Amino acid sequence: MTDTASQSALQAVRGMNDILPDEAPLWLYLEDTARRVFEQYGYRFLRMPIVEPTPLFVRSIGEATDVVEKEMYTFEDKLSGESLTLRPEATAGIVRASIQHNLTYERPQRVWTHGPMFRHERPQKGRYRQFHQLDVEALGFAGPEVDAEQIVLLARLWKALGLESCVTLKINSIGDPTDRHAYREALTTYFSQHFDILDDDSKRRLSTNPLRILDSKNPAMQPLIENAPRMLDQLGAEACTHFDGLRKWLDSAGLAYEIDSRLVRGLDYYNRSVFEWVTDRLGAQGTVAGGGRYDGLYESLGGKPTPACGFAAGIERLVLLLRETGQSAATAPLAYLVHQGDAAAALAWQLAETLRDAGHDVALHAGGGSMKSQMKKADAGGARFALILAEDEARDRTVTVKWLRETGREQQTVPIDGLVAWLTAVAV
Repeated sequence: MTDTASQSALQAVRGMNDILPDEAPLWLYLEDTARRVFEQYGYRFLRMPIVEPTPLFVRSIGEATDVVEKEMYTFEDKLSGESLTLRPEATAGIVRASIQHNLTYERPQRVWTHGPMFRHERPQKGRYRQFHQLDVEALGFAGPEVDAEQIVLLARLWKALGLESCVTLKINSIGDPTDRHAYREALTTYFSQHFDILDDDSKRRLSTNPLRILDSKNPAMQPLIENAPRMLDQLGAEACTHFDGLRKWLDSAGLAYEIDSRLVRGLDYYNRSVFEWVTDRLGAQGTVAGGGRYDGLYESLGGKPTPACGFAAGIERLVLLLRETGQSAATAPLAYLVHQGDAAAALAWQLAETLRDAGHDVALHAGGGSMKSQMKKADAGGARFALILAEDEARDRTVTVKWLRETGREQQTVPIDGLVAWLTAVAV
């Protein structure tokens, strides 16, 4: 490697993006709003490692899925030789943690988490190699009312975020394992009759997971998919009753939805109810949240039979949607403390802590510089006020207050001992 190459500026891995301070407030607003809504429904937070044993995802997601076949970041641990994987989704890790720590021994659990996931695929708008999700799971609940609860919870989240007019709900049932077995055979027969017009992905999926053909985004495949057998026509009695129950609960909540008989999920562990919230504001990548029931996942990972359901919502896509609707969540300190001279600097340091003790957000200038340059930084930082301490103010124990965001307001002098009360009165 040449000296020039070795000294070139390093950049983030393609598809793994920095979230800069100007962008972060919208992320924090989304996450804080989600946390409040989730807690309203009794969901408690947990956090799992981002690295898990590779068999966890092979056994849960399915060997024939795109995620396991070509999208996982998998590597060998240098010490143990164990195959490890950066988590591509959160549900398998939550179920692993539930089994390992016996979370559902005494009662069912409502839990949620958020954080980075990883998939090695071509980056595109709203879809990256490191991406972030909100994930909500109800562990140990069998009835359709919990499926409906999670859908209604999401509807409340959209309302809290001002996105209710941007998203629509689609639901379906993919039945129980015996239903899906019969349906797979029906799909295999149907698509085999049209093998010559299948695209390459669909030909591959025909022998591994024909249900995924229904999820194809290839426009040329859509007429063929539209005429394929419907899962809803293959449902057994129990799955049919469950789906009818889900619809009853959604109807009672006054929630509009579309039954999409082609809706499937990309991971093998789902059964019965599946749902997606979609938008037409983000182009082809229209799903902002999706999930469903996965009653067999515990057993496939070595646990006791445990019904469960959950969903994930893509944070990047939701942030894009918030921006698309003109929302912002910029943050700035209430005041910026400008100071000149040693005595003023010492007093400003103490005053900043006093104001913070009172609950005010205050940025204290650091690094020296003229009063003019400090005032530019105060204005650029978005503060509402500049609090000015120079030699005269330090001697008189006063602060000169300059309004930075409101025109026509004269600057004024406020005694230091009364500054907390003054700021509290004008900050409302």
